[in-house]
Amino acid sequence: MVKENSEGLYVTVPSFFRCPISMDVMKSPVSLCTGVTYDRSSIQTWLGQGHKTCPATMQVLQSTDVVPNLTLRRLIHIWSDSLDSNVASTSSTPIISKQQAVDFIKSFANKKADNYSCNLSKIVDFAKFSDDNREFLVNLNYFVPITVAVLKNAADEIHICESVIALFDLTLSEKGVKEQLNTSLIKGDRDCLSPFILLLRKGSLNSKIQSARVLDSIALDAQSQRIITEKQGLLYELYRLITSETDRTALEAVLSLLITISTSRHVKKELVRFGIVPTVGKILSGSDSAGTTMDEKALKLLEMVATCTEGRTAICDDERCITAIVHRLMKCSSVATEHGVTVIWRVCCLARDKKAREVVMRSNGLTKMLLVMQSGCSGRVDEVFECGDGARCYGDLERSGCSGSVSQMCADLVKVLRVNSKSCLAVYDTKTTHIMPY
Repeated sequence: MVKENSEGLYVTVPSFFRCPISMDVMKSPVSLCTGVTYDRSSIQTWLGQGHKTCPATMQVLQSTDVVPNLTLRRLIHIWSDSLDSNVASTSSTPIISKQQAVDFIKSFANKKADNYSCNLSKIVDFAKFSDDNREFLVNLNYFVPITVAVLKNAADEIHICESVIALFDLTLSEKGVKEQLNTSLIKGDRDCLSPFILLLRKGSLNSKIQSARVLDSIALDAQSQRIITEKQGLLYELYRLITSETDRTALEAVLSLLITISTSRHVKKELVRFGIVPTVGKILSGSDSAGTTMDEKALKLLEMVATCTEGRTAICDDERCITAIVHRLMKCSSVATEHGVTVIWRVCCLARDKKAREVVMRSNGLTKMLLVMQSGCSGRVDEVFECGDGARCYGDLERSGCSGSVSQMCADLVKVLRVNSKSCLAVYDTKTTHIMPY
């Protein structure tokens, strides 16, 4: 795992230093009665919302008391102090003044590409230094147009492209920047997307992460999403990155971007053709993939792919992927579980694939569906409609916090899975079956 420190560098973070809820390094680690440790603020928020379960294991809590994990807190402090010491000893670049920043930016409009690099690096350091500096930069009405022009003129100068993308990434949260970049980078001149392909292919890990985040942030509407996916080679480079990279931050950034831009049938078919289903299945089944955000994004992408026939077919043909999905149910967050149930429903009930049903059964899927129903996925179904083949389709209600559709999907799955089941569960009525969460 990596984390960006105050200097903008990505450093390795031990997985057990991260809170399972926020995925940030814990400031005040506390343990529940289940033995799982969380950051105090995160778990207090979870419990304050009325939850009575452990977020990581979904076990019902016998007690909501938390116990400080003093040993882990001491280890985190030792690690953090050593990190700050290393950064302090290696960081010696002075921060430029605001007037110097203005002068450098104005000079970009008149200088050749081979003179950009040094001053760009100083602007990036200036932006990293404080929120005030970033706000100062974006309030310059020529900041975005000039930096976009620098990116366009950089051609294959990878260090210049990395600096400009780093600037964009640093200032995305400032008011109006996403909209300006959307207009300049996507709708103004599509050639400006070429540097992103260069960075995804040959850039550093940091620049790949930043490129994915910038594209995700500026894909503000259907037109922008379409333009991004139509840029020749861009979609494939994203797929190649998610296939070859093991860094969790990079994977999450690319998964998030693919979710944003995979809105059309054409894009979903292309991803399936590349091999996105086995790739995501590998991520889910990996021994080091147990992370809330990662699981949610991976399952959400599969849910989107499963809306097309080609996607459902690919999932049905991938036993490893189906097994991994079933395994993740009730193991992560409720959002991840809802995405997983939807995928299983689409291949078992909508596609009516016999092989997929058998894999789900062998993976203890029937028990998982009953557990999901018992755990609280209940409520009214607000959106039900008939599909072309006579099957019922349920609206995507998890975005609004509703889980009635997921409960009904589980009920449908229980029915189809019990048909050929030799399990003793088959003799019980769904409404009276009670299984305690594990």
